Amino acid sequence: MTDPIVSVIIPTMNEEAAIGKVMDEINSALKDMAFEVLVVDTNSKDRTREIAKSKGARVIEEPRRGYGRAYKTGFAQALGKYIATLDADCTYPASDIPKFIDILEKGETDFISGDRLSAMEKGVMSGKHRLGNWALKVAMNLLFRMKSADSQTGMWVFRRDILPKLNIVSDRMAMSEEIKVEASQKCRYREIPIKYSPRVGEVKLNTWRDGKDNMMFLFSKRFGKASKAEGEKF
Repeated sequence: MTDPIVSVIIPTMNEEAAIGKVMDEINSALKDMAFEVLVVDTNSKDRTREIAKSKGARVIEEPRRGYGRAYKTGFAQALGKYIATLDADCTYPASDIPKFIDILEKGETDFISGDRLSAMEKGVMSGKHRLGNWALKVAMNLLFRMKSADSQTGMWVFRRDILPKLNIVSDRMAMSEEIKVEASQKCRYREIPIKYSPRVGEVKLNTWRDGKDNMMFLFSKRFGKASKAEGEKF
């Protein structure tokens, strides 16, 4: 069997309300190319795994908790030339993946990060989430001399062969900002605006706790204190 062109990786925990719709959107968007969907499930107690399998996903059970840990587990098992990431809550546009793959295929960049904030519609994100995203974006840009428009987005499409270059240590939510820092420093990095939609299902993000942890991680990484204590390096 020929390896897929793209591996779509989705971390899940109790996402039965939306995972079926997300899978339908992926299957429609990628119907003209070889692809696989890896659902990395961190001990869901509902029908998430069952629904994902019924829609064609390869479900990988990951008992260790953590957003970053789930992605690193998915990266290790992905077969595609390219990797795309989505959340399981219908917030990110799977329909943009072919467009981003085309940009990568043309050799224009190595890593594309979907910018939610530049064209975000009113009411999609709460005021405190907007404030937290702004603070983390500013901190990342100052600490790492970047010009990121969105440091926390969870939609990325990139060449799988760049992974060995990236020193990703966080197993937690901070992995999202860390992979952007690493990619911007070691690869050709680009941000492209995407549509961000209201979440379907239970909100799991703890704004203040996760925001504080992400901010502390940025300083730790910048000043050389982020290590394997944060998690297993990919």
